[in-house]
Amino acid sequence: MKKPATLILFISALWITGCSNDTTMSENPFYSESTLPFEAPDFNTIENRHFMPAFERGMEEQLNEIDSIATQESEPTFENTIVAMELSGDLLTRVQRVFFNLTSAHTNEEIQNIQSELAPKLAAHSDNIYLNRELFNRVETLYHNVDELNLDDESEKLLTDTYRDFVRAGAQLTEEQQSRMRQINERISSLTTEFQEKLLQLTRERAVVVDDESMLEGLSRDRIASAKEAAEQSGHEDSYLINISNTTRHPLLSSLSNREMRQQLWEVSAYRGLGQDGGIDTRPIVLELVELRAERAKLLGYDTFAHFALEPQTGESPERVLELLRDLIPPVISNSDVEAQLIREYMIQDGIEDDLRPWDWEYYAEKVRQERYDIDDSVVREYFELDKVLNDGVFYAMERLFGITFEERSDLPVYHEDVRVWNVMDEDGSQIGLFYGDFFSRDSKRGGAWMNSFVVQSHLKEKKPVVVNVLNITPPAEGEPALVSFSNVTTLFHEMGHAVHGLFSDVTYPSLAGTSVPRDFVEFPSTFQEDWAILPEVLENYAVHYETGERIPQDLLDKLIAAREFNQGFDTYEYLGATVVDMEWHLLNPSMIPSDVEAFEQASLAKYNLANPAIPPRYKSTYFSHIFSGGYSANYYAYIWSEILAADAFAFMQNQGGLTRENGDRFRDYILSRGGSDEAMDLYRDYRGGEPDVEHLLERRGLN
Repeated sequence: MKKPATLILFISALWITGCSNDTTMSENPFYSESTLPFEAPDFNTIENRHFMPAFERGMEEQLNEIDSIATQESEPTFENTIVAMELSGDLLTRVQRVFFNLTSAHTNEEIQNIQSELAPKLAAHSDNIYLNRELFNRVETLYHNVDELNLDDESEKLLTDTYRDFVRAGAQLTEEQQSRMRQINERISSLTTEFQEKLLQLTRERAVVVDDESMLEGLSRDRIASAKEAAEQSGHEDSYLINISNTTRHPLLSSLSNREMRQQLWEVSAYRGLGQDGGIDTRPIVLELVELRAERAKLLGYDTFAHFALEPQTGESPERVLELLRDLIPPVISNSDVEAQLIREYMIQDGIEDDLRPWDWEYYAEKVRQERYDIDDSVVREYFELDKVLNDGVFYAMERLFGITFEERSDLPVYHEDVRVWNVMDEDGSQIGLFYGDFFSRDSKRGGAWMNSFVVQSHLKEKKPVVVNVLNITPPAEGEPALVSFSNVTTLFHEMGHAVHGLFSDVTYPSLAGTSVPRDFVEFPSTFQEDWAILPEVLENYAVHYETGERIPQDLLDKLIAAREFNQGFDTYEYLGATVVDMEWHLLNPSMIPSDVEAFEQASLAKYNLANPAIPPRYKSTYFSHIFSGGYSANYYAYIWSEILAADAFAFMQNQGGLTRENGDRFRDYILSRGGSDEAMDLYRDYRGGEPDVEHLLERRGLN
């Protein structure tokens, strides 16, 4: 669970550092609250030179506030200690929320330098709070006397979480142990920052430049045009440039008919970070991070880092999580074996007699899919134009479920010209907050998709939410429509699930607002929203041909929905591979750290019978950003754990009438508005009226 929001240093994402140009009060836009609606960041006035002074002053101000709380003569009360902590650190919160988004969504060399310098300082700042013995004594006194405080449920949850955060940070350690803890935390923060920076550098280092257009046979006209434009922007005239994606597989592997081209693209992606030909090598970072995390866990009294990381999650322990994974592996292997047999038959028809390779799988899986369901990806994309998907798909579903509407505005400053902004209006005409959308990939953005908050909802601070969704859709060539894949469509719905989790937050304390829930619960509301994308009523509303305006033909619509379960054996297999690799790294103790990253990874896969060379893990260790720079260490299982809840909740809602306001309001009231104000599984049981049924997950993935 995240640290209290006013102390939000997000240890897993301390990606910041800075240079130090002195800036006066009047010049630095972070020194006072933004005057824009809902305190949205004023990107017209924010410059890189403002970050470090704001961070330094923000840390200084918060430590002064914390010192006043810790040393006051008054006996500890909930208000003068816990609430006072919630109210501390406003300046630091403002600057870090803007900066953290830029380090991922629109970075540059100057921001990266700031990031590298500041990361250990922020780690030290967090330790200065959580290892403050006087402050902890006050928190501990309140925690042990909670029954006498007459707190409401949300306040009691905040007190419990705060006490646990202090203990897990090392508040009960000896002076010597705390000294070592500080060293570990500072080094971990520097390493995670370095890992993130190197992954961005790898995107440029491993880009594939193609000189012969015939090598791109199979790609659509607009994708070839986009590759040519990308090459020209990178200084490669008369060529085509393909950037690697954040995962092992690449989305173009399903289309490229030239096997040599597919192999080159796959290998460039899968073998990144190994230091080939003097290039970037991330393996030393991986090994040091794993060792430091293991040492930190031991210092705190846990068997392994995985035991430490899972303690506050709904999964509770690695043993419980691994039990679920082991139950899923046999049906996944069975399904992937059937898929592989079909693929081999198609390869033989093409005269390919050798073994099935990972660069073959998606290409021939697409052939099987096209024949079985008669679906051509390039044709399907013509029915998914980005604005139509947004307005008549995502926003339409949100209005039907929750009664909210999105009104685009162009008067607010943004951090990149591609970013767009919407007012989010409730049914009664009141404004809930602001929604930013940053949809297209670029060199300054890391891979993947995510949601961030510029402002977090809080009744205590009288703030409404300002959230942003960031994706990596391939931008269209100039003058071309923004046609997206159905995978992109699903991601748009998924990230909107995170967005409404933040937008609908209705809690008192910022620490408990929105997505401040356990890591293995936060993906539940977002995964839940994905299934509306294929509900016929919704799909028919947004799947319209970008040129003719004709709705997607019913037979194609039926095939698209039916094809959703296809290749789920492969998809789930590669996900489970990455999951067990994550867990095995974090089940090591400090004396067990290997020297060979690749050998350890292969041994981990073999241990769970997931070492099929044709289905590599979704992420290999050398570029596994989720666990080495993104806060999912020993928690990558969270996606499928949350999907159990999502599939169960969607089935429950369908049985209650489906896409209705009554169903949406119930989900909003019981789940989305509550943030972390109660235990996550209690929220779910109250909503569902019982425990989730894993059978709905198997049905959703076609694995039963």
